[in-house]
Parts: sequence; C-alpha cells; structure tokens
Amino acid sequence: MGKKSTPRRLGDNEAVATATIMRGSPQKLNLVAGLIRGMKAEQAVNALTFNRRRVSEDVKKVLQSAIANAENNHSLDVDQLIVSEASVGKGLVMKRFRARARGRVGKIRKPFSRLRIVVREVEETA
Repeated sequence: MGKKSTPRRLGDNEAVATATIMRGSPQKLNLVAGLIRGMKAEQAVNALTFNRRRVSEDVKKVLQSAIANAENNHSLDVDQLIVSEASVGKGLVMKRFRARARGRVGKIRKPFSRLRIVVREVEETA
C-alpha cells in the first residue's frame, strides 16, 4: 500500500551519475564539463586525466561512476558509451568575512556546485 514508484526519466540505453556538493564555482566547473560533452566515454576520461584544472579530477570521478553505473546497473556496453549530457548547477554558498580597515568587513563567498553526467550507449554505424 505504499506510494507508486516513479517511472524512470532516462532511456533504457542511458545511465547517470551526480555529484551534489563540489567545491568550486559553477562557472569554472562548466568549462571542464563543456570539454567532454559529446565525447566518447574513453576519450573523455583521457581528456580529464591530462587536464590541468583542479576540478577535472572530481569530474573524472563522476564520469567513471556514470560508466560503472551503465555497466553494472544497466548492462550497457562500455565501448559504445558517449557523454550525452554534462550539466552544471549552483549549490550552496558558504559566506565568510575578512576584517578590513576602520572596522569594516570584506565578504568572502565560497561557492559549491552540482554536476550531473549522463552517458548513452550508441550503435556504431559502419
């Protein structure tokens, strides 16, 4: 007599992984996420491995989690996966202050971000 389960929002050939609290601004994270959109999963992992930005390690972990979800939970072929979606959103913002001259304060904002990566299995056309 519990509530009905919600239908799956993704297709049968898709898998998703999310990170909800990633340290860093969404604007900087979106630069790295934009690099891997539309890439094959294996190429995207290689691109993130050699990227110099700090946040690329976290994006790589989320991408590897999405690949593992596709393989283990949805039994998709890892070699046929592409990154179909990499979306970035705002998270919480920690607010701090720094003492300034004459009794004033300077605001310091420490933003957090959300990341959602969807991988899709595509058939190769010869």
